[in-house]
Amino acid sequence: MSIDELDRLVEKLDLERKVRLLTGATVWSTHAEPGIGLRAMVASDGPVGVRGEGWDERSPSLTLPSTTALAATWDEELVGLLGGLLAAEARRKGVHVLLAPTLNLHRSPLGGRHFECYSEDPLLTGRIGAACIRGIQAGGVAATAKHYVANDSETERLTLDARVDEQTLRELYLAPFEAAVEAGVWAVMSAYNGVNGTTMSESPLLADPLKAAWGFDGVVVSDWGGVRSTGPAARAAQDLAMPGPQGPWGEALVAAVRAGEVPEAAIDDKVRRLLRLASRVGSLDLGLPSDGPATFPDPAERADHGPARALLRRAVAASTVLLRNEDALLPLDPSRLHRVAVLGPNAATVRIQGGGSAGVYPMSVVSPLDGIRDALSGTAEVVHSPGAHLDDRPTPLSTDNARNPLTGEPGVLVRLLDATGVEVHAEHRLTGRILEPARIDSAATVEIRALLSPEVDGPWDLAVAGWGRVLLEADGRVLVDEEVERDTDDPATVHLSPPYRRARLTMTAGRDVELVSRRRLDPGSGIASILAADPPRRGDEVELAAAVELARTCDAVIVVVGTTEEIESEGVDRAHLNLPGRQNELVHAVAAANPATVVVVNSGGPVVLPWREEVPAVLLSWFPGQEAGHGLADVLFGRTEPGGRLPTTWADRALVSTVPEDGMLAYAEGLDIGYRAWLRQPSPPAYWFGHGLGYTSWSYESLSVPGDAVLDGPFSVRVRLRNTGGRAGREVVQVYLSRPETGVARPARWLAGHALADAGPGEVVDVTVDIPARAFHHWSAGHHAWRAEEGAFTVLAGRSVADLPLSGTTLLGTRAPTQP
Repeated sequence: MSIDELDRLVEKLDLERKVRLLTGATVWSTHAEPGIGLRAMVASDGPVGVRGEGWDERSPSLTLPSTTALAATWDEELVGLLGGLLAAEARRKGVHVLLAPTLNLHRSPLGGRHFECYSEDPLLTGRIGAACIRGIQAGGVAATAKHYVANDSETERLTLDARVDEQTLRELYLAPFEAAVEAGVWAVMSAYNGVNGTTMSESPLLADPLKAAWGFDGVVVSDWGGVRSTGPAARAAQDLAMPGPQGPWGEALVAAVRAGEVPEAAIDDKVRRLLRLASRVGSLDLGLPSDGPATFPDPAERADHGPARALLRRAVAASTVLLRNEDALLPLDPSRLHRVAVLGPNAATVRIQGGGSAGVYPMSVVSPLDGIRDALSGTAEVVHSPGAHLDDRPTPLSTDNARNPLTGEPGVLVRLLDATGVEVHAEHRLTGRILEPARIDSAATVEIRALLSPEVDGPWDLAVAGWGRVLLEADGRVLVDEEVERDTDDPATVHLSPPYRRARLTMTAGRDVELVSRRRLDPGSGIASILAADPPRRGDEVELAAAVELARTCDAVIVVVGTTEEIESEGVDRAHLNLPGRQNELVHAVAAANPATVVVVNSGGPVVLPWREEVPAVLLSWFPGQEAGHGLADVLFGRTEPGGRLPTTWADRALVSTVPEDGMLAYAEGLDIGYRAWLRQPSPPAYWFGHGLGYTSWSYESLSVPGDAVLDGPFSVRVRLRNTGGRAGREVVQVYLSRPETGVARPARWLAGHALADAGPGEVVDVTVDIPARAFHHWSAGHHAWRAEEGAFTVLAGRSVADLPLSGTTLLGTRAPTQP
C-alpha cells in the first residue's frame, strides 16, 4: 500500500482508536477496526512449527528440525522450502504472523536457547535466516526476526544489560537483522534485555539503524511483556505491545499524547506500520487486491501431509553431521546385518525439539528405534535397551497409559471448578500436561482425572505440577497437598514449566488406579497443570549391564545419547557441557564390547564427547523434528549422505560466560566468539566450525581469485574440486578471508561465503562463491560508518574453518575487479 492510502486510513481514526490498535486484543491477536476494514491478526510461536493461538495437543503441528539443524544444512534453497511449509501450516491454523526466525548468535555454548538460533557466525545466520524469511513470506505470512538484539543467553534474560562495543554490535549481533531487513522481513521483535544501558523496547537502536539506516518499513512487536513503560517505549520506535488487552499503553498512552509527552505523529507512524502489515497478510479489506491471502482455510481442515513429511525427512538427513567415520564404518550395509542393537535413553524417546515457548505438539514422532526397525524390517532383528537413565522431569500421562474415567477413552478428563467446587467446564484431553485449559471466568481450580493402567508391578513415581495449592490423590488417598509459591517472573517458567511435587505409590500390573490432581488458579500464577506417572525402573548397574550384553551379541550397535529439557530450554542457561546421567559410561562400555559402534548425539547444542576417539562413527542429529528416525535411518544405511556441516564450534569447554555481574553482561570478547575465539587458543576444539564428513571424498584442486576488487562492490571466486570417491556426493565449499597486516580490530579469519557442490564419482566441478563487499568492511566507531582497508586480503577455500587447502590473495583497491 502507498503512504497516501495508509494516511487516509489513519486519518479516519481518533486518538483512542489509534492507541487501542497498538496493544494486543488477546494473548495472541491484535485488535480489529471494522470501520477501516481492519481484521484481527493472529500471531503464533515458531520456529520449528506453528502452534496456533494456544497450547492444545488436539491441534498438532508438523515439526521441523531445530533452527541450528537448519543452519547445519548450509542450504538456503532447502530452508526456503521449509519456510514455505511453515507458511502453509500458518494458513492452516489461521495464523498471520509467525514469531520466527530467531537471529541471535551462539555467543556461548552454555546458552540454554542455543537450539533456537542458527549459528555462531553472523553471515551464515543472516543467509539461512533470510532464506527462511523469504520462504515464509512468499506464502503470505509475516516472518518475525527476533530477538533484537544481543539476546544471546538466558540467565537474567528479562533484565540483563548487554554491554557491547559499537564495532562488535554492528559486525556481529546486528548483522543478521540487517540481512533480514534486506530480505524484506515484515516484523521484528524487540528483546527483553537491555543494550548499553537501555531496555530494548525503549532503545534508540529501533529507530537507527533498524528503521532509518536500513529502511525497515514493518512492525516492531515486543517480546511478550517486554514493553514496561508508557512514554519511553512509545517515544521509541516500538510499534506494538504484546500481549493484550492489559499493558502499559492504552489509556495511559492516550493521556501521555494529550499531555504532549508523546507526539501524536509517533502514534500515527506506528498505526501506519500496523496497517501495512495487515495489508501484507490479507487482514486489511479495502475492496482491492491485497498483498496476501484474503482468507485462510478452516483451521480444522486436514491436508495431505505426505509431501510435507517427505520434506521433513529430507531435512533430517541434510542437517545430520557426520563428525567421525573411521574405516568407513558408515554407511552400514543392511544385507550384512543380522542383529542390530539400538541403545541409549534417547533411542526410543527422542528429543525432537527444545524446551520453552517455541514448543509445539508434533503431528507424529518417529523415534530412532522406530526408524531403524522400519528400515531393517525383514532384513535384520533390532533389539533395544536404554542402558542409562536421565535425571529428567516426570512423564505426563498420555493416551498410552491413561483413560478418561468418564468415557473410557484414552487420555484424561480435565474439569474446571468454581470456588465452591462445582464443575463449570469439562473436556477430554490427550495428555496430562495441560498448559492451557479452557478459559472460564468463574474457574478457581483445574482438575485432571485419569485411570492409570500400570503395566508393571512395583513402586510408581507420581507427580503433580502447578503454582499455588496443588493436590494429588490416588483412589481417594491424598499423596500431595502443598502450597507452591511462585518464585520467578520468567514467563517461560510460570506458564510452561511449573514445579513438580512428587509421591511414590506401589501398584499392581493390570489394576487401574484413579489419579486426581488439582491446582488452585491464583492471580499471576499462570494456568498450567500437569499430572505425571513413571513406572519403576531398573537400577543403573542392571540397566548398563543389559545394554552391554545386547551389544556383545549384535553385528552393529547404534547408541543414541542426548540432553534433557532441564539442560536445553528457554529460561535457563547450562552450567556445563556434559551429557546428563551415566551416558558417557554407557558409550565407553558399549564401545569396548562391540567395535562396530555408532553414536548418535541428540542435542541442540555442543556437548562434551569424552569417548569420541573410542568409537569409529559419531553422528550429530541435533533436535531433528518429527521425522527423526526415518531421516537418521536414511543416513545410517546409505540411502542418502549426511549433509550437515557444523554451524557452531564443538568444544569441551566454553570460552565466555553467560552470567551477568550486577545485572550487566560484558561482551568483553568483542569480535572473537565461536571459531574466531578458538583460532586464538593454543589448543583446538573437538570439532571446528564447518566440519562434517560425507560418504565420498573430495580433492580441492584450484582457487581462482580476482587480482583486485572495488571498495564497495562484491566479487566472486571460483573453486575447482573433484569427487575422488566411489559414490555421488555433495560438498559445502567454504571461503574465508583474513587480513594478516591490519590496522583495525579483526578476527584472525572469518567466513566470507559458501556454495554447494554436487558431483558424481570422479567428476570435476567448478563452484562459484559470491563474496559480498561487506565481507571486507569493518565498522569504524570513530566515523560511525563502514570502512574498508585497501591492500592485501588472503582468500582461503576448503571444507571447514581449519581445513583450507587452497589460498590466494586479492588486493582491495578502487579499480574494477578482474574476474577469474
